[in-house]
Amino acid sequence: MSQMSCVMWRSDARNLNFRLEDGKEVIIGGSIDVFERDGRYQLYAKRVSLAGDGFLAEKFEKLKNKLEEAGYFDEDRKIPIPKYARNVGIVTAETGAAIQDIINISTRRNPYMQLYLYPAIVQGEYAAESIAAGIRALERRKVDVIIIGRGGGSIEDLWAFNEEVVAEAIYNCKVAVISAVGHETDYTIADFVADLRAPTPSAAAELAVFDVRQTIQRIYEIKDRLARKMLSKTDECYEKIDYLEKRLKRTSPLSKLNDDRQRLTNLEERLINIINNICKDKKHNLALLSSKLDGLSPLKKIESGYAYISDSKENRIDSIENIQVEDKVNLTLKDGRINAKVVNIDKSCDS
Repeated sequence: MSQMSCVMWRSDARNLNFRLEDGKEVIIGGSIDVFERDGRYQLYAKRVSLAGDGFLAEKFEKLKNKLEEAGYFDEDRKIPIPKYARNVGIVTAETGAAIQDIINISTRRNPYMQLYLYPAIVQGEYAAESIAAGIRALERRKVDVIIIGRGGGSIEDLWAFNEEVVAEAIYNCKVAVISAVGHETDYTIADFVADLRAPTPSAAAELAVFDVRQTIQRIYEIKDRLARKMLSKTDECYEKIDYLEKRLKRTSPLSKLNDDRQRLTNLEERLINIINNICKDKKHNLALLSSKLDGLSPLKKIESGYAYISDSKENRIDSIENIQVEDKVNLTLKDGRINAKVVNIDKSCDS
């Protein structure tokens, strides 16, 4: 096994964006010098980057930071996923578990859903351009939502979804994009740029396709609740109408007129009763007075054989002191009247 000593000055080491540790595979750029006396080579490192997975991880972080600073991950630019999508576009391999999972989940949840597949290359040299072209094609097709993704794999297998051209296509897409790359623990640049990340392609199908049975059940529940509310509202309106009708009757001119008529009728009845009572009292008093008057009336005396005597001026004569001889007098009897002349006055008669 051969080896070469390596030196990196502190000023150059400050530029490293990772910690050098034993066992890490790195790519070093710099200059080589030869010690002629010992015949040894020494590498003077100027730049150090990670190789293999480490290299890809470094590249991932650089692009992630770049796009984040450019606003590609901002939440305010993300498009909401349609709640009732009818046309779903899918960018993935034509064969493989991902497309089968999406189809199975989608048809189970909504057999009326239209699925449009863009058979993209998802791994290898041309994969990133193929994925980006699929996004643009389905956007032109005017689908409601787009799912991009594939099954799990190594970081190299999933790398196409970490390319900037894919990030650009997602960022510029006017249709909501769901990223479903690999397994739940796998994260790609596409996940950060997409409007929504799904942990798996199956989960993406559940997020994009609404469940028809649940929706129908929900519609029936809303219908029943609406019917109950309408019935309750109708009853409430009827009660209000009944209350207003009663109030209108109490306050309407016709109601007031009827009340006044009833009040006048009552007053009239009271007045008639009062008049009748007064008349009864007056009749009773009149009867008493008539009886009393009848007892004092001269006519009663006349009826018994007495006469009523008056002078020529019709003044009653009830004493001999009020008359003189030769005076003319009138005697009223029960059946007529006698005109007489006084010829004698006898004061000796007993009364």
